Amino acid sequence: MAAVFAPERILTQIDYVRITRLLNAERAAGSADALDELLALSELVASPAVRPDVVTMYSQVVVSDEASSTRRMICLCYPADADPPAGFISVLAPMGTALLGLRIGDVARWTGPGGESHAVRIVEMLFQPEASGDYTS
Repeated sequence: MAAVFAPERILTQIDYVRITRLLNAERAAGSADALDELLALSELVASPAVRPDVVTMYSQVVVSDEASSTRRMICLCYPADADPPAGFISVLAPMGTALLGLRIGDVARWTGPGGESHAVRIVEMLFQPEASGDYTS
């Protein structure tokens, strides 16, 4: 299971620090590889400077499946808050890693546990903490 990175990624400095701490705790489980790579390749920006169309932690977005055109709401969260049936996707999940740092219009791609390819287009930003002045969530 791996995320496929193509578009440029933008992360807030606070998301970077928190995710790095999370990864340090997860390394023994082997679930950190794709996210480690994303962190190494991303552009870091201060929270007040992040564009309002960038998927940051706790952003709520509408995505459209590239194969079926099915739309669903996703909230990118930390593992403790994950509830996939309700749309709360952990940043450690392949889909979560694939969404982090992308913008509206970008396509997130990842490989599922059975080797199947997945792709969703980010079509709408419903909420981004930084855009509402929350620089600490």
